[in-house]
Amino acid sequence: MLTAKGIHKHYGDLHVLKGIDVNIDQGEVVSIVGASGAGKSTLLHILGTLDQAERGEVWIADTQVTKLKGDKMADFRNKEIGFIFQFHNLLPEFTAEENIIIPGLIANRKPADLKKRAGQLAELLGFASRLEHKPSELSGGEQQRVAVARALINDPKIIFADEPSGNLDSKSAEALHKLFFDLRKEFGQSFVIVTHNQELAKMADRMLVMQDGKIFRIERGSGIG
Repeated sequence: MLTAKGIHKHYGDLHVLKGIDVNIDQGEVVSIVGASGAGKSTLLHILGTLDQAERGEVWIADTQVTKLKGDKMADFRNKEIGFIFQFHNLLPEFTAEENIIIPGLIANRKPADLKKRAGQLAELLGFASRLEHKPSELSGGEQQRVAVARALINDPKIIFADEPSGNLDSKSAEALHKLFFDLRKEFGQSFVIVTHNQELAKMADRMLVMQDGKIFRIERGSGIG
């Protein structure tokens, strides 16, 4: 599903990523862990096309995304990749349903189809009764589930999550962790998750441990999904 080769990245004089190679299979859940400054989020953003490497290649399915530019990159990102962040980035003036369907509207899908899909995802994720509520009327856990539904609305091939439970209480975090593996079972998508949460990290199929801009070691997780 994803292959990255020889990824290098500098910020000024700081060599953040030092020739990283990564392979992720279809339907695999992979966590990325390491101390602050190890390069985890930078790697995630490059794999997810939000940032560019100075050297190296990234392939998602059969597309070399490191060669995409402009509108082609934006279109591929919108249709094929989902993102979940620590901060939900929901638009406060819109309802949960409206927030969910925005990526689909950008992809020029029919609003009626999108609303039907949003309802299905809300049912699956356990907030179907809250679709007409605005973010300020939702709990932190509910807001994060809305963000997950938004990431799934275009049925992307791969989901990138950056500290997805970092803003949640322990109960909501545990529920979100379980949800990722339920989604993997339901849809067969690949997940790449940067996290400081060791419980979540060890639940993955594999855990990539980063140190000083490199993958220091790879550990097998429980793959509980």
